[in-house]
Amino acid sequence: MTDAALQLLLLFHGTWEDECVAALQRSSGVQLHRVGFETFGYPHVLRLLGFDAARFAERIAARFAGRIDAVWSNDDQFGALLAAVVGKRLGLPGADPASIVRAQHKLLLRRALAVHLPQANVRAAALPWPLGDRRCREARALASAVEAAGLRFPLFAKPVKGTFSALARRVVSAEQLAAHLALPFLDRWLLARVQRPFEQLAALAGQALPCGADHVLLEEVQDGVQLNVDGYADRGAVHVLGVIDECMYPGEVQGARHFAGFTLPSREPEDVQRRAAAIAADAVRAVGYDHGLFNVELFVARDGTIRVIEINPRGAGQFTTLYRAVHGVDVERLALQLARGGDPAAVPRVAPLGRAAASFVFRRFDGRPGPEPTAAARTWLAGRHPHSRLWTEPCSPRELRREYRWLGSHRHAVWNHAAADFATLFRDGEEMAQRLFGASVPLSRASADQGA
Repeated sequence: MTDAALQLLLLFHGTWEDECVAALQRSSGVQLHRVGFETFGYPHVLRLLGFDAARFAERIAARFAGRIDAVWSNDDQFGALLAAVVGKRLGLPGADPASIVRAQHKLLLRRALAVHLPQANVRAAALPWPLGDRRCREARALASAVEAAGLRFPLFAKPVKGTFSALARRVVSAEQLAAHLALPFLDRWLLARVQRPFEQLAALAGQALPCGADHVLLEEVQDGVQLNVDGYADRGAVHVLGVIDECMYPGEVQGARHFAGFTLPSREPEDVQRRAAAIAADAVRAVGYDHGLFNVELFVARDGTIRVIEINPRGAGQFTTLYRAVHGVDVERLALQLARGGDPAAVPRVAPLGRAAASFVFRRFDGRPGPEPTAAARTWLAGRHPHSRLWTEPCSPRELRREYRWLGSHRHAVWNHAAADFATLFRDGEEMAQRLFGASVPLSRASADQGA
């Protein structure tokens, strides 16, 4: 089967992938059938309030039976799981839906790692109540729950099923944890509702959940350098594409660390990269994820110990241009080949653009929106760096306030760029930041602080 004949069902794809998928369609003639909507951000998230994922999966499977050759989603919320459920119903290539549940439900992930990869696991337990329960806002009840779980403060708190590090914080006491979870009623209600599709699809996948997706996970605090390992599983065989350095803004803000950017290739020692890649592959096997793109985040401690932070059973859309620029890997076409059950090795490489690439992340921490680049600045950027990619993320005042509550910062822009070397890369980033935002780029400073 050629690309031109391929009928592809694309479910709940996000903004990261839209441009890439459109380019893929133009260049190869793939026939897209797009179904779904944006699942993160206001007001799109309101569409989830009455959404029945189980019924939706049944309707989609009935509607496209015999009409499509592949189904795919790179959505982190529940799109990837939905695609696996629909693909299984239609007998199409894809991952076991239950393995996606085990990867995305953080308590299930910790339990799988405890059995199959204990040296890369961390101690963790979920609070026994959903986020909306009043005991999540009572220090005494929280202290008792932490003691009963055999944990001790400080701890890292995050939703059992989270997206984009929302509500992820380091807490040093039960009082601080109670204050962190004391969200407005509307936020608590909304967070519970948006997790219902995941729970419904988990039931269809036949994977029992040890707690609801709206519970909070408490983990022993880890520290060190963060790495990102990307790759794919092809009918059970696990392949690593590369290792990316995750760079943070200096220090913590409200108990959380915030991404300043990502660089490829990693500048960690070769031995660290090899061990990180091996542990990431073992973690993917531990949850039984056997087909599709994956993205694994890890901590590398000062003593060299490597721990798994999380497994994302989908590709990292933010990194696709980095792999294309440095390694010549066309990640979207690779994902398409996996979705159709073809040979990923048959995907041709493209000409690299440089030897170093970065995703520069611009944030604010003062409660205000980020500056919007002028038309003149955008014109300069298009002429100066025609192969780079800029995403800006303006939002309404209500969405902005929620973003600061949930994330502790506002990510207002991301710029992906490649250059001949890291020195040139950071110089380009500094010039871009000054021209577009009147500020210094945080990534080069963060990289130096982390010893990269």
